[in-house]
Amino acid sequence: MQNKIHVRKNDTVMVISGKDKGKIGEVLSVFPKHNKVLVKDVNVVTKHQKPSKENMQGGLIQKEAPIYSAKVMLYCTKCKSVTRISHKLLDDGTKVRICKKCGETF
Repeated sequence: MQNKIHVRKNDTVMVISGKDKGKIGEVLSVFPKHNKVLVKDVNVVTKHQKPSKENMQGGLIQKEAPIYSAKVMLYCTKCKSVTRISHKLLDDGTKVRICKKCGETF
């Protein structure tokens, strides 16, 4: 059974706990099986890379690592704050996500 995560790919989120608390970034990918998300410029780790055909030099590279989805909250660019979402059915039957504070759709 897949777990449901409150954020989607390309959403803007803010980290609410941990070493990167307060950083804002875009969700690059979602891993529902592990309840984790990959956020741009958040939880950057150093990896030792062996030389290969793609990277002849090898050495140390910086890359993002996944963090738990509970540590991020959706960030509304209109009201400039983190928010929870509500759902609303439109007239044509589609379901949209709405900011609880300002009513902006995501």
